Amino acid sequence: MPAPLPLASDGYPLAGGVERRAVAEQESVRANRGWWDAAAPAYLAEHGADLGDADFLWGPEGLRESEAGLLGDVAGRRVLEVGCGSAPCARWLVSAGAQVVALDLSAGMLARAAELNGTTGLAPTLLQADVGALPLASGSVDLACSAFGGLPFVADARGALREVARVLRPGGRFVASVNHPLRWPFPDSPDPADLTVVGSYFDRTPYVETDGAGTVVYVEHHRTVGDWVRDVVGAGFVLTDLVEPEWTPGRTETWGQWSAARGALVPGTLVLVCDLPG
Repeated sequence: MPAPLPLASDGYPLAGGVERRAVAEQESVRANRGWWDAAAPAYLAEHGADLGDADFLWGPEGLRESEAGLLGDVAGRRVLEVGCGSAPCARWLVSAGAQVVALDLSAGMLARAAELNGTTGLAPTLLQADVGALPLASGSVDLACSAFGGLPFVADARGALREVARVLRPGGRFVASVNHPLRWPFPDSPDPADLTVVGSYFDRTPYVETDGAGTVVYVEHHRTVGDWVRDVVGAGFVLTDLVEPEWTPGRTETWGQWSAARGALVPGTLVLVCDLPG
């Protein structure tokens, strides 16, 4: 087992260097598993109250599934959540009557999910796995979702989408939210004064953080809106809707580069609503 990553003063893994370069698929998986294991306590201390113990937020703008209804009626349905983190969305789905399998790459996140399953009495099945190789039978779930879950960290997005399509029954739906591709060329700042283009929207080179020895410890992958459309369709889905949530009135939460001031000007989240023919 690799040694835990050293932490910065804010509790997040310490980045020895930042660069843009190609990363192999398994290198991306290994790095992000280790990073989220190490970052889980700090991330949940910072965002856990906003995420809730049993709530379903599609993104930092505050759009909730209880209001959006993108998954439809979930009662009695078998649902897969990809990139569940501490699993608040999965527990909300259980409270709405669904049978839920909640999957994440990070054991650190799933440990907190197990604790919250116990304290809330809402207990989706927790599974540590990579979305690129789902340990589920074909056609075994009715619905799938991913709320800012694994997709931005996956090197082969189309392969991951094909895996989700494989485990969905014909006629099933997959809804996934990702950071809006329009955010990629701008600085990672919540201040609207920083909305100055500093990179190319069309540059798909992954964002990489390394440790002091140059080993990759974090990877995030960029895709344009057109890339997401092609990957969804290439995986066998019909793209039913693209939702760009507007900032919820009165919401004051600042989350990384997401803020009310910046959210009033440019979109921060893209929600892909995908139906499987059948």
